[in-house]
Amino acid sequence: MINKVVADAPEAIHDITDGAVLLLGGFGLCGIPEAAIQALIFRDLKQLTCISNNAGVDDFGIGLLLKKRMIRKLIASYVGENAEFEKQFVAGDLELELIPQGTLAERIRAGGAGIPAFFTPTGIGSDVAKGKEIREFDGRLFLLERWIKADFALIKAWKGDTAGNLIYRGTARNFNPLMAAAGKITIAEVEELVPAGELDPNHIHTPGIYVQRIFQGEAYEKRIENVTVSA
Repeated sequence: MINKVVADAPEAIHDITDGAVLLLGGFGLCGIPEAAIQALIFRDLKQLTCISNNAGVDDFGIGLLLKKRMIRKLIASYVGENAEFEKQFVAGDLELELIPQGTLAERIRAGGAGIPAFFTPTGIGSDVAKGKEIREFDGRLFLLERWIKADFALIKAWKGDTAGNLIYRGTARNFNPLMAAAGKITIAEVEELVPAGELDPNHIHTPGIYVQRIFQGEAYEKRIENVTVSA
């Protein structure tokens, strides 16, 4: 069995270059590839296209890539927590493709499944439908959406093995399994790395066939975007 383990995040992302298209797992700040993002910042890459559910916050997650002006285009479903994003977008320094969240998830899933396009009713009658093919099925209008794929998928899991099999924990599962299948090269960082064969096959969420590189991260901050507590 192929051992897919690399030493750390810098080794895992060593061949990502300027202009690469990246899928970045997570929802808000939950389940994001923290170590891989920090390694990208150290490389100081430019002109990246980043596909993520959101833009992170100003001082964490994808927000750190925006702060260093490493992103040329962002493809996301929500950008409301990031003032740096707003500043760059209003100034015309950043391109945005805003996609309904369900459509974003399905486009990524389609990319991983090898389905080049599909029809959905979401967006009919709105700006989302502009420039897209519209057809009628059973008396209802649907618009054509294309798959999403990327040069690299950067994802995070709770536990993984040396063959690349992954288990996610709770809501940190979110977009990670979809993105794992849609990257030409998928890089997984995990909190715990175990030998192949140790994970229960019935509990595996992402089979190792989708993962090309895996490493164990350290000291995850797991920050919460908005903490709400009782009085």
